[in-house]
Amino acid sequence: MADSVLAPTSAAAAIAAPRHSALVRVTHWVTTVAFLALLVTGVEILISHPRFYWGETGNVNTAPLFRIPIPASRPTVPTGYGYVLPDQNGWSRYLHFQSAWAAVLTGLVYVVFGFISGHFRRNLIEPGEVAYNPIQRLTYLLVVFFLFPMVIWTGLAMSPAIASAFPWSVTMLGGQQSARTLHFFDTVLLVLFLLVHVVKVYFAGFRKRVGAMIVGGR
Repeated sequence: MADSVLAPTSAAAAIAAPRHSALVRVTHWVTTVAFLALLVTGVEILISHPRFYWGETGNVNTAPLFRIPIPASRPTVPTGYGYVLPDQNGWSRYLHFQSAWAAVLTGLVYVVFGFISGHFRRNLIEPGEVAYNPIQRLTYLLVVFFLFPMVIWTGLAMSPAIASAFPWSVTMLGGQQSARTLHFFDTVLLVLFLLVHVVKVYFAGFRKRVGAMIVGGR
């Protein structure tokens, strides 16, 4: 009798429970906005010097490890083009740093919540009745615990203040120019993840999935 009474209640609770908690939804969208701002401003910063090096130093007189075949926004950077793009380096660096701190703080809140609430254990680590398959869980764990920390680390390592206060953080990456190169490749991987993520959401039911991430519905 007790089981028959409790069963409907448990089922109703499961149906009523939101697919994503409020904190997960908020951190998801704040991170999304911050990442898009970082991407746009990062491209503007890249245009000012579309050459990459390895080691501690690198400049126009140094042979690059590789270069992006685009015109630069600075006439002193040799690109092979006969013109330069408008220089937007000032505002883009300012917004890049502001967006980076927004992403870092939001990420810290998400990670702390994930451990305390059991979100990572239930949805990304332990197998069970979750919407994520093993490849998805592994990918999300890689993004949350490797790619995002690495893009933050490499970004900070390019700061002269961080390099001065914590020189080991730069040395471990091979130097400031190495940090910039690793930062670029890490960003490329995050962009690929974003594109695949959006495609999967589209095929899984775009309106339903996005709605669940906005209002928490199932």
